Amino acid sequence: MTVTDEALSHAPGAAAGDDRSAAGDDRGGPVGDTAGARVAAALARDLDEGFAALYEAYRGAVFSTALRLCGRWAEAEDLSAEAFLRAYRALTGYEAQRIAGLRPRAWLLTILTNVWRNSLRSAARRPAPGPIEDAPDPPDPGEGVEDAAARHETGRELAGLLDLLPHQQRAAVVLRHVTDLPVAEIAAVLDLPEGTVKSHISRGLARLRALRTAPGTAEPVRSAPDPEQKGGHR
Repeated sequence: MTVTDEALSHAPGAAAGDDRSAAGDDRGGPVGDTAGARVAAALARDLDEGFAALYEAYRGAVFSTALRLCGRWAEAEDLSAEAFLRAYRALTGYEAQRIAGLRPRAWLLTILTNVWRNSLRSAARRPAPGPIEDAPDPPDPGEGVEDAAARHETGRELAGLLDLLPHQQRAAVVLRHVTDLPVAEIAAVLDLPEGTVKSHISRGLARLRALRTAPGTAEPVRSAPDPEQKGGHR
């Protein structure tokens, strides 16, 4: 079974399955990781059985995030698989008390974003990847970029536009409007202050709006390294 099995049978906003509660923190209430305590307790009791619960609870969120970060299905599969592999390896070295205190969703997505960042370093040495494969139809021109980012049927246009954003802005927009994380959790995933996360989201959305109305932006190209990106990663 691959990471994408059934993962995209749900809308991305609900991709985390049991994880989701009410609407986002800046949209009328906190988004809670309601599966987190259950999964952490299961991992602390038995690593293998708990990891199966971890995978079932978060495979959708991990893959949906990876797909919008990289814009290509096969690469998203690779990123997701690598993230889960690294998570399992890390858990084998954790004591039960540390596992029980994990916030699994934020922890997994931190691993995923670091795997993605590492993949960017070698992107220049690889042949240019093809466009996103799962949804050829472009988004509705009248649709807001927040709604377009949250739709599974986003298509190649938005994938290409996301690829034009600086890396930190892209990650912040994807985590907020695809994975539907609250700002506080995004700050934990990206290891940034909440104010900086809000700024990245705001600037990223403004940039997407500008790109959608600018000529000559239909073809996706690789974005330049983020000038605001922190020097080191965990």
